Amino acid sequence: MSRTVLAACLTAALAVSTFSSHAETTAQAMPETMQMLKTAIETPTVEGHGQVPVLAHYLAAQLESAGFAASDIQIIPVGETAALVARYRGNGHGRPILLSAHMDVVAANRDDWVRDPFKLIEENGYLYGRGTADMKTSLVTLVETLMRLKREGFVPSHDLILVASGDEETAMATTRELAKRYHDADFLLNGDSGGGVYGADGKPVVYEIQAAEKAYADFLLTVTSAGGHSSEPTPDNAIYHLATALKRIQAYAFPVQSSSITRASLRALGTHTPGALGQAMQQFAAHPDDQAAAATISADPAYVGKIRTTCVATELSGGHALNALPQRATANINCRIFPGDSIASVQARLGQVIADPKVSISIQPPPPVESPASPIPEKVMAAVSATLHQRFPGLEVVPGMDAGASDSMYFRRAGVPSYGVNPMFAKAGDSFAHGLNEKLRVSEVSGALDFWHGILTRLAK
Repeated sequence: MSRTVLAACLTAALAVSTFSSHAETTAQAMPETMQMLKTAIETPTVEGHGQVPVLAHYLAAQLESAGFAASDIQIIPVGETAALVARYRGNGHGRPILLSAHMDVVAANRDDWVRDPFKLIEENGYLYGRGTADMKTSLVTLVETLMRLKREGFVPSHDLILVASGDEETAMATTRELAKRYHDADFLLNGDSGGGVYGADGKPVVYEIQAAEKAYADFLLTVTSAGGHSSEPTPDNAIYHLATALKRIQAYAFPVQSSSITRASLRALGTHTPGALGQAMQQFAAHPDDQAAAATISADPAYVGKIRTTCVATELSGGHALNALPQRATANINCRIFPGDSIASVQARLGQVIADPKVSISIQPPPPVESPASPIPEKVMAAVSATLHQRFPGLEVVPGMDAGASDSMYFRRAGVPSYGVNPMFAKAGDSFAHGLNEKLRVSEVSGALDFWHGILTRLAK
């Protein structure tokens, strides 16, 4: 596509990007971008299907068609998945800027969805499909922007290196490989974390640059017993021991914690959140020892992770026959650990809460990673703010901490400051990422294209 045609497409996209109604589909307004997104969504890059390399080769071909040298594009196989690396060469005035994304998605069962999860469907102002929110739209618009910059003849001061992982949702083996190979960088921008928040009225309220994230850890609880015939029950029942342990974990709340990053985030969110929750956020930001405010925040699933470590049961297994006493029962406890808490301390605390020597606690692979927060430099804050203010004048931009885990943790651990800059906005609980009927506002596609172009040209001129 020529620059003239691309500019026309972007202009048309802006004309139809309102959330209400539009005369033409997004595919008609942005044909190249939407064809790439359609291909990405309809390539089911879930674990075990071997489709990540297929998507990687497709994206590599798109980059090459825009002028990237084949020698600057690499696909790194890792088991049945792969990573994609593309280097946009600059004039050598600075260390590389890494651009992080992931190509894989969480599994989706067609029978459970209203629409086919692996078909891109535009309906009622939304795009539906697995990966629309997490994170194929961000990935595709980033790739499209690199293609646009190449066609425009842009020469960055830093090399821009796309590092797209292939198993971020599972083992993160490709992420570890990328962090091992590409740790000599100025910083990393991650399109999979941070992002903007729309209020209940659909207006933007705040944008968070992810500067920290909670450590992710899975702990396996295991109970074994002698078993026997079910007609001769004994008190030493593995399932009962495990059930008691799980109830104790359910009843336990880890201590309240905060940092300058989380307080800034809650202060900004609280200003735009109505009712008792918004008041509690502002009160907690000013007085993090306020127990009443902490209790109100903790009662909301969307925000409890911002003020404490959380651990929750996610899988359960036990017994081996309907007519036999169980010889083994297990459960997985998934923990999202506040920066500053060690993995070992959380494991020890779980043992104290369970208080049953029959229950063993082990760490599930892959080994969890503790990563430090990344102070946001003024140049990154300024570039993100200036870019967003073109779309939403005066929007507040603050640092934030994600309760989930992203590829950034391995790069932070390797010494690369990492910043989550998801280009999309969404209402709280509106995207259904990882869940049923995942969706994204149509308007976010053109917004993401403008966002990536704005911050990359500002940071790498």
